[in-house]
Amino acid sequence: MIKLGILSSTRGTDVQAIIDAINSKKINAAISVVISNKKDAFALERAKRHGITAVFIDASNKDRECYDKEAAKELDKSNVDLILLIGYMRILSPWFVRKYKDKIINIHPSLLPAFAGGMDKDVHKEVLEHGCKITGCTLHFVNESLDAGPIIMQKAVEIDNDETADSLKEKVQKAEQEILVRAIALFEKEKIKIDGRKVRIDEYILKND
Repeated sequence: MIKLGILSSTRGTDVQAIIDAINSKKINAAISVVISNKKDAFALERAKRHGITAVFIDASNKDRECYDKEAAKELDKSNVDLILLIGYMRILSPWFVRKYKDKIINIHPSLLPAFAGGMDKDVHKEVLEHGCKITGCTLHFVNESLDAGPIIMQKAVEIDNDETADSLKEKVQKAEQEILVRAIALFEKEKIKIDGRKVRIDEYILKND
C-alpha cells in the first residue's frame, strides 16, 4: 500500500475522487494526511469526514521555507510515500523540493507547457480568451521550476463553443481525477520512472492492468 500526503488550498474535489477510489478498492493506497494553508479549505473538511488527519498550518509571518518545514514535519510523521499537490496555492521552497525529490506530483489544469504558472479558474479563463479548441490537464513531477517538472500523464478536453470558465473547470476536473487515480495505481506498482526530462511508464501494465 502506498501512503499519500496531500497539500491543498481549495475545495479538494480531486481529493474526494481519490478517497472514493480508495474506498472502492480501485487503488491500493491510503491518504495519511491532508495539509492546507487555508483554514476554511473544504479539502480539510473532506479529510475529517473520512477519518483522515487534517492539518491547517497558518502561513502568517512565515517565509516559504519555514512554512514548508512545518508541513514536512507532518508529512514525515505520517511516513508518506508520495505527496500530491491538489489546488495548492503556494509555491514550494527549493528546500522542500530537494527533500522530497521525485516524490512530489502536481496536477495542473492545462496541457503544459501551455498556460503554465496560473492557478485554478484563472487558467481556464486564459484558455478561453485565447480561443483554444482543446485544453486538458497535466500531472507532473515537481522540480524547482514552476510547472516545469517531467510530465507523467496528460488528458485532453475539447472546448465547446458556449464554454464558460466554470463549465470548463468541471470538465477538466473530471480528467484530472482520471489521471490522478491512474497514476497512483501505477506508483503503487512502481511502474513510473523518471528518465531525464521524460517519464517512462510500463506500457504493458497500461494496456493490461
